[in-house]
Amino acid sequence: MKGISVLEGKYASTMDLWPLQGKEFTRIWPFWENLRAGRFTSTRCVDCGAEFFPPRVVCPGCMSDHLEWFDLPTEGTVIDVTEEFVGVPLGFTSPLIHALVHVGTWTFFVRVEAEPGTLKPGDKVKLKVFEVDAMPAEIGRNVVEIPRVHYCFEQA
Repeated sequence: MKGISVLEGKYASTMDLWPLQGKEFTRIWPFWENLRAGRFTSTRCVDCGAEFFPPRVVCPGCMSDHLEWFDLPTEGTVIDVTEEFVGVPLGFTSPLIHALVHVGTWTFFVRVEAEPGTLKPGDKVKLKVFEVDAMPAEIGRNVVEIPRVHYCFEQA
């Protein structure tokens, strides 16, 4: 259910569902490192106090790049649920369950791992971090695989 590779060891960047996570490719790499450690984080502007998700490298309000990382809650409450039966991305099984989840002061539309028909508004969910296919990258003269993770929520 995690979107595993179906390409038998071949890498097709156009079919890669997962974001770039290495320090060489993104300035929000601490988000992925924190996630790997079980922390759900984002950025806050030190100058104006605005908080963002997903993490940013520049505040869209005051254009400052003076940002700091802060922790988001890892548990939430389901507001509404939908089950996707058609058009499920390659590597996922149908149905794919999505929910509006209230997490602290935030509301996210996220994938939730649950048995079909069991997730209801008011249910408690918690963060789940899972590994996804590593990304091959050319660094110097070497091709290395950069391990990656992603997140969803699951019934608490």
